[in-house]
Amino acid sequence: MIGIFDSGIGGLSVYREIRKLLPWEDYVYYADNAHCPYGEKTKEYITGRAREITEILISKGADIIVVACNTATAAAISTLRAEYPIRFIGMEPAIKPAVAMTKTGVVGVLATAGTLKAEKYRHTRDTMHGDVVVVEHIGQGFVELVESGETSGPHAEEVVRNSLKPLLDEGADTIVLGCTHYPFLIDVIRKIAGPGVTVIDPAPAVARHLLEVMQEEGLLHGNPDCNDASGAVTENPGHSEFLSSGPDNILKKLVSKL
Repeated sequence: MIGIFDSGIGGLSVYREIRKLLPWEDYVYYADNAHCPYGEKTKEYITGRAREITEILISKGADIIVVACNTATAAAISTLRAEYPIRFIGMEPAIKPAVAMTKTGVVGVLATAGTLKAEKYRHTRDTMHGDVVVVEHIGQGFVELVESGETSGPHAEEVVRNSLKPLLDEGADTIVLGCTHYPFLIDVIRKIAGPGVTVIDPAPAVARHLLEVMQEEGLLHGNPDCNDASGAVTENPGHSEFLSSGPDNILKKLVSKL
């Protein structure tokens, strides 16, 4: 069983891509929305929450866990890997592909404060971009929009514009989404950014990496070739369970859309 957790419902953007690739597997997803957002919380606090959630997911049968949260990955994944005997897959802003794609030589990163100040992120940024300029901005209010189910409309556009415009003004033509909540605002982001700007969601790459790790570890419970030429699943789809530490109305609503 694949366990997935996030500070809230943002990690469903990762679950969505994983399930496309591994539809026959069983899933348990935990939204820690009672403690969301993680972006401004301490490393110690986030690590404590990650431990508690890991225990819950393992008790449910998870034999591999995706930390579908950039901030939690930065704060806690090293500790989780040291303390638990199962594999953990984390998130990281996709700077490398963005550097390869930019034409203006400016890459923009939208992320939480916790991700942008994390040592792992700063190391990746400083060693990977070469002559490319990386500009950053916190997605102020993005997580709150998604957690409230407001992913379109004038207010969502205003909130997104306030954080995206500084990156566009710097000349960024490639925008990296450094928080798993942000893909649920991708239509708004693309609308404001315009057709000349590429927006990168790292979730598909994470799904591919998970598949590789599960193959290496012998954790696959189905057939990787169970999709026919049309993309239809030729085996019975797996079961998914969704848990939350707070109200689950928005979680249920979003799951029904997925």
